[in-house]
Order: sequence, then C-alpha cells, then structure tokens
Amino acid sequence: MAKIDFSKRVVALAPLAGFSDLPFRSVVKKFGVDLTFSEMISANALVRDSKKTFDMLKKSPLEEPYIVQIAVSDPQTAKRAVEILNDIEGIDGIDLNCGCPVPKVVSQNSGSSLLLDLPNLGNILETIKKTSNKTYTSAKVRLGFNEKIPKLIAKTVENAGADFISMHGRTRAGGYKAEVDYQAIKEAKEVIRIPLFANGDIKNYQQAVDVQKFVGCEGIMIGRGAIGNPWIFYQLKNSLGIIDDQLKKEIILEHLNQMVNFYGDSGIKIFRKHLHRYSKGRANASEFRDKINRIDNLEKMRDELEIFF
Repeated sequence: MAKIDFSKRVVALAPLAGFSDLPFRSVVKKFGVDLTFSEMISANALVRDSKKTFDMLKKSPLEEPYIVQIAVSDPQTAKRAVEILNDIEGIDGIDLNCGCPVPKVVSQNSGSSLLLDLPNLGNILETIKKTSNKTYTSAKVRLGFNEKIPKLIAKTVENAGADFISMHGRTRAGGYKAEVDYQAIKEAKEVIRIPLFANGDIKNYQQAVDVQKFVGCEGIMIGRGAIGNPWIFYQLKNSLGIIDDQLKKEIILEHLNQMVNFYGDSGIKIFRKHLHRYSKGRANASEFRDKINRIDNLEKMRDELEIFF
C-alpha cells in the first residue's frame, strides 16, 4: 500500500460533495496533490449495498495513496462498513467524518454531531482501527459543535488510535462563514504527537505556506479553495507563487477530458459548474457562461475553452 511521507509538507484535497469526484481528483493528482480522499460515503448506504455508493468508491490509477471517508453514527455500523471496505483493493486508509455541518447528516448523529459525544467518536474510531486492514485510520474534525474544544477533540482522536487528524478551523455553528481560527488548530497540534492537516479557507499559495508555518503542522488540506483553482496544488508542489495562463488552460482542458471519460456525454453538462468557477473574475465571464451553458458537443466546448482561456 502507498505511504504518506509526513517528513515533507503533505498537501491533501479535502472531500467535497459534488466536486471532489474521480475526474477532479485525477486532475489534481496529476498536477501535484499528494493525498486524495473520496467524497463522503454513507456507512449506512454501504451496508445496504447501494450501487451509487459503491460507484463513489472508484478511484483513478493515479490516486496513491487514496483514503475513503465515511460518515457513521455508531461503532456497530462502522464495523460492518469497514469489513466491506477491507475487501476492496486500492484503498490505503479510512477517514471518519466528524465535521460535516449539513443538517441532514447532523440529524443522523453523524458528521459534526459526533463532536457532541466524544466518547462515541472515540469508540467509532477505535472500531475502525481494530477492524480495518488498511494502512491508515484518521478523522476529519472541526473545532467543536457550538464551542471550541480543539485540544480535547485532538486528544480523543489520538487516544483512539488514529494515525493522523485533519482539523477545520471553525465550529459546526460557524458553518463556512465564520473566521477560521488557525490559533485553535495550532493549540490542538501542540497537545498531540500524530500528524495534523490544517484546513479551512486556504485559497492561495502564500496562505498555505503561512498557515503551515504558523500551525506547525505536517500537512495542508484544501477543499473549496481548490474549486476553480486546482493549480494551487501545482504551485505548492513546485514552490511557485505564480503560474502562467497556459498551464491553467492545460489543467482546465484535462479536467474536461476526465469528466467526459468518466461520465460520458453528460460530463459536458456537469462540467459547466466548474467552468463557472474557472471563469470567475475574468473579462467577459458572463457572456462565456451563457455560451457554454448551451453547448453539449465536446469539440465545441474545447474550442470555446481554447478561445476564452
């Protein structure tokens, strides 16, 4: 199984529902990301043998190492889900989602609701660790549910046997709009020995470098900051503050190709949401978006991308 080298700066793509699918992960892996995670997988759906859920487990040949993230509310279901994942090759680790703030997930006592019951969170992680035949067990957390308790959460994760932790610098109550508290992540890092990924509102190369230096963490995890900006991983891989437009265009075209390879013709339509992000802030972006929203042909779409970017 592939290993994560925590002795160097590790850069990871965070799980992002609807965005960090196989095509996007393929692109960022090709252009510099060290570690990829699946989109969040429902353990309940996995146990129910959902075809859609199993399709979400598929990975690109480039994805080494590759970690599957699961959302689960109890140790028993976690055990059953992990036993299923044990039979699937190419998975290097299992990550427990303890951060998703979406009401549907929270109402099922999973995601960030686990931060309200740290003994249960610890029991689930211990179960995953004991049951899994994968190299890594990890957890992605927030600073707390309503109040910030980063040190307590980090110690719970470490004591449960996790190999590393990813911490988003907001509470569940903070959603995605509250200011990210990197100081709280730093405090969590100081009380644990396992590697830590800092996460939350990291949008550019210099910010990523500054956050890692400030927190003293082994890795940086980027999620929403990579949408419309996947070349941030190339910049971090190659220590480049600026990259040229030609490389950006190459990455965008590669993304389109991967979308069509994976989804077929419907990939062109699905790709439009990414093009809306790629074109943001550019001259004549609204006219471009209006035009590509009407295109279903791959060659025509490529032509428009060549012209615009």
